[in-house]
Amino acid sequence: MPPLKVLFALAAVASISPQAASAQANPGALGAEGEPGRIQQWRVPTPAPDTLAHALLFRPPGDGPFALAVIAHATTQNVLRRAQMPQPHYRALAAWLVARGFAVLVPERPGHGATGGKYLEDQGGCDEADYLRSGRATADAIASAAGFMRKQSFIKPSGMVIVGHSAGGWGALAMAKEDPKDVAAIIVFAAGRGGRANDFPNQVCAPHTLVAAAREFGNGARVPVTWLVAANDSYFSPAFSRQLADAFRAGGGKVDFHVLPASGGEGHWLAETESGVRLAASGLDRALRGARPAAAARQ
Repeated sequence: MPPLKVLFALAAVASISPQAASAQANPGALGAEGEPGRIQQWRVPTPAPDTLAHALLFRPPGDGPFALAVIAHATTQNVLRRAQMPQPHYRALAAWLVARGFAVLVPERPGHGATGGKYLEDQGGCDEADYLRSGRATADAIASAAGFMRKQSFIKPSGMVIVGHSAGGWGALAMAKEDPKDVAAIIVFAAGRGGRANDFPNQVCAPHTLVAAAREFGNGARVPVTWLVAANDSYFSPAFSRQLADAFRAGGGKVDFHVLPASGGEGHWLAETESGVRLAASGLDRALRGARPAAAARQ
């Protein structure tokens, strides 16, 4: 995958090209801020020049500039489920980050919900899954949204944090090769692709291929990764998640791996709940120790 700065530059060019301008409205804020957390609807660029992503922005009081945190959502290979997916918000996780001085962007990626457009991160069939390609496509979408937000006057251009859930976490791992000055930390909740194959718990499509891809993402990784998984995750069990984290580490990546207590009836959705964020709080704190904005760190 190209360096993040290159992706940011490509995203900026795409957003102003004549073809893109004629195919979509301009990216930016839509409507006034609300509560909680100064919530505001935005549209942000994607790797597809004809598709703007729906996004939610949360931020602390004041004018900033704030360090940016981007939350990357989960996905599904099921076309109907993707089309019906509600706007991801991760309100409890966003509130936790806002309280620590971050502006938090939650962008919807192409092929999902109201954003629509072509699904760019298709992994293919179960037996021939291409996990490298799908992860890099997710990373490209994260980078496109982040590159646009980093140009806003109230956002600091450095020290970004990427928080990924499931397939969003898998895409975040693909960004671990970036300059630590640009991406200060990566936090993943049950990162992976192909979980619950055919809707069966603890079944993963082409698990050896997924492990090999994790090793490849770790090759040349420079950004530290905090990897969190609930004890009752049936998409990527703690044992299998540890295999993925160990493979990422064997490839050269730095990983702080933690199994969290069981969360609700299905631990895979821990990142989306207030109780789950409480369970993850100590791991999140450790991950942000070197990335938290100075003002928040003194609180």
